[in-house]
Amino acid sequence: MTYTTVHVPISGGDSAVDCLVTGSGPALVLVHGTGATPEGNWGPVIDALKHRYTVVAPTLSGSGSTTDAGGPLTVGDLVAQVLGAVDAAGLDTFHLAGHSLGATVAAAVAGARPERIRSLFLHAGWAVTDPWQAFQFDLWQRLLRVDKDLFSRALQVTAFGAKTLAGRRAEDFEENVAACNALFDADGMARQAALNIQVDITEALGKITAPTLVVSGSQDLIVPPHHQRKLAAAIGGAQFLELDCGHALPFEQPELFARAVTEFVDRQQAAAA
Repeated sequence: MTYTTVHVPISGGDSAVDCLVTGSGPALVLVHGTGATPEGNWGPVIDALKHRYTVVAPTLSGSGSTTDAGGPLTVGDLVAQVLGAVDAAGLDTFHLAGHSLGATVAAAVAGARPERIRSLFLHAGWAVTDPWQAFQFDLWQRLLRVDKDLFSRALQVTAFGAKTLAGRRAEDFEENVAACNALFDADGMARQAALNIQVDITEALGKITAPTLVVSGSQDLIVPPHHQRKLAAAIGGAQFLELDCGHALPFEQPELFARAVTEFVDRQQAAAA
C-alpha cells in the first residue's frame, strides 16, 4: 500500500490530504469515521478487495498525517477532500463506502456528484445531529480537553455492543484503551467531534441515485439505529440492514464488517458488468 499527498482547498485554506491508494481494477473509495485512519478503519476490507479493486482511502482533516490551517471543519470540507483524492487518482466513477462520520460524508459526496457513484455503502451514518448526539459530542470535546485517556475509557463503554463488552477481561479493556489512545490525536478528534454537532446533509439525500445499502448496529449508542432508518428512507431505493453489534463494528467484529462491505460491492459490480 502506498500513500500520496493531495492538496485540496477547503474553507480554511489549503489542506494536504494523506491518501492511501492500492490495488487495481474498478475503483472503491473508503471514508473513515471520527478520529480514525484508513488502515485503522478499513484494514480487513482493504485486504479483501485490493486484489480486485483500486482502493482509494483519504485521511480526512483531523486524522492521521493530513494537515490544514486548523480551523473549524465542515462536511463540505471533507467532501472536497474525498473528491480531491479521487480526482488525483484519475478515477471517474467509483464505488463508495463510509463508516460513522465517513458515512455521512460519503452520502454528501453521493448527493453532490451522483453521476460518479456506482454504489453506496453507509454504516452508522446520520443525516442531522439530534440533541442526544450533540450532548454526546460536546462531552467528547470536554473529555479530550482534560485527558485523552479519559475519553478513550469512556468510548469503550459506548462504542461497543453488550456481547463484546461482556466477553472482555480486565486486561482487554486496558489493551483497547491503549490502542484507542494510539489511533487519534486529541486536538484533531475534538475538531471532528465539533463538526459532528453541526451535521445536516438533508438536502443531499434526495439527490442520491446510486444503489445504496444502509447498515445499522442494533446496539449503537453513538448513532442509534433510528438515524440509519431515516437515512435509508430518505435515499430512493436504499436497502436497510441491521446487525447485532455496537457502533464500532469495524473494530468490534472486523470480519463481519469486511464481509458486509465486500459482498455488497461485489454484487453491485457484478450487476453492472
